[in-house]
This record gives sequence, structure tokens and C-alpha cells, in this order.
Amino acid sequence: MNIYLGLDTSAYTSSLALIDEEDGIILDKRMVLEVKQGERGLRQSDALFLHIKNLPFLFKDVLPATASEIKALAVSSAPRCAPGSYMPVFLAGLAQAEVLASYNGLPLYKVSHQEGHIMAGLREFKDSLIHKSFMAVHFSGGTSEVLKVQRGRESFFALETLAEGFDLHAGQLVDRIGVAMGLPFPAGPAMEELASQSKGVADKAIPAMVDDRGFSLSGPEAAALRMLKSGVPHGEVARAVFRVIANTLEKVLLKCAERTGISDVLLVGGVMANRLISQRLRQRLEHPSIGLKLYFAEPKLASDNAVGVAMLAAEVHRGKDGGE
Repeated sequence: MNIYLGLDTSAYTSSLALIDEEDGIILDKRMVLEVKQGERGLRQSDALFLHIKNLPFLFKDVLPATASEIKALAVSSAPRCAPGSYMPVFLAGLAQAEVLASYNGLPLYKVSHQEGHIMAGLREFKDSLIHKSFMAVHFSGGTSEVLKVQRGRESFFALETLAEGFDLHAGQLVDRIGVAMGLPFPAGPAMEELASQSKGVADKAIPAMVDDRGFSLSGPEAAALRMLKSGVPHGEVARAVFRVIANTLEKVLLKCAERTGISDVLLVGGVMANRLISQRLRQRLEHPSIGLKLYFAEPKLASDNAVGVAMLAAEVHRGKDGGE
């Protein structure tokens, strides 16, 4: 059996994955970095230290018998496919991967964290999307972008940014409001539970801010904080936050679809695992009068993980190996 290994050390998750030739997941192991109650994140130096501590535990489940069947490995070495894209946390996984590849004589492929997200999202939809152009939404704590995705030459994907947030990222908005409510970081799951229990009277309380440059979420953050200060129930505020993210993305995707003529949209990143957001987008954008087709990543694979990175190891290696 040929096995492919993926390694990813993102801002808040250490992860390792093994897949087989059919994209079957043999191992998907993740360790979320601990953030103290009341804090809104980690300094890069602290996150890097925690990744280095976590890596030996991730590799405990890569048994010697399995390791001998590894054909190639890939590692996320940067956040995005863009010049100057860099975060120190990725050095932890990169160093580990380089040692492993050198010691075992294995091919090592360096990819971006963003490419890993897109590839993980494609796991269910490869036959539908991988051979044509599509749009990808990557909304997380560190990225809020809409991309045009095609097969690349120098790298597996050729990515073109169609729209992006120019201040706050969607995941940051959720986490900042969640922490202000006293919820643990990351706040998404707890906020979704609160929002699901609300009656939705604040659905239209926060306007979306979209223009030709992209979109802003700092205004919605200020509006949500004002709602909290004025005593609006937490569930209503949470629902309003998710609704403004959905409404923002709806407006952005309509603009991008009109400009590109592309109707297929893959949605990845932790924020896109939110059920309230996905329901709203499906209701609005898959309406026959609009005609977009939305492909949401499996919820388990929407957040940070190494499965997509392992899939890229397999795809790139097969391509370099003449398709064997």
C-alpha cells in the first residue's frame, strides 16, 4: 500500500494525517493549542513553542510498519500562496518534515496552509471540481478571501484573489465577540449553540460592509460590541454576527460570480462549518434565480487539519512520478 503523509502547524492546531491512494483517511490527528480563558489568541512565539511540544505526540501513532509504506510527504510551509506570506508557526512543521524526509529518503513537497484547506474541501467533490475553474471561499481566523482556483503549473493550484477582507477576518470577528461574552477561545461552537437557541430578533441589526475593494468586518465588530453593552441577549448577538458574515459573503460572491462567470463555489475554513451561515447561503445563493452551486467542506475537514496537505502529497507525487 502507498501511504502519503501531511503535516500542518497552523496558528492554533498541530495536525498530522495519513491517506492512502484513494484518499482514504488512515490517520487524522490534531492537537488544538490551548488559549487561556479571556485571551483572544496566542503570540506566535508561544504558538511555535506549543507546536514543537505537540509534534512528538502526533507521530506516536505513525507506527513503524505504517511509516515504511509512506511514499511521499507534504507540509504547509506558509499561510497562503502569495509573495511574502509567512508565519513563524509553520517553521515547526517544516523543520520536522525536512528531517523526516532527509532521514528516510522521501520526497517532500511544500504547500500552503490555504492549499491544504482547499484540497481537504475537495475530498468529496474532486470529480465535480478539480478539472475546471471554480471559486473558493476561505474564511477562518487568519484568512478571509474569495479565490479563483484552477490547476496550476508551478504548484498544484493556481490561485487568484477575487475579493478579501481589508481589516478583520471572519474568524477573528467570531472569536472577539465570543470572548467578550465570556466564552472560551475558539468561540465558534459555543456561539453557534447560543445563536441556535435565540429567536432571531436581531437578525438585521448589523449591516454588511462591502465595496469594490472587498469587505470590512471591523464595523460589524463594533456594532456587535455595542449590542452587548446595551444588554442585547448573547444569543441574539451571536445570531446577528453569523448573519452579517453570511450577508457579507453573499454580496461578495454575487459580485465575483458576475465578474468571472463562475457559478461553482467551494467553501472551506472553520467559519464555513457554521450551520447557520451555510443554511443562509444555500437559501440565498442556490435559489434558481441566482444559480450558484455551493460545495461545503465536510464539517470535520473545514477547520485546520493536515488531510488536504496529505492529499496534495499524493497528487503532486503522482504527477512527478508520471502518474504511477
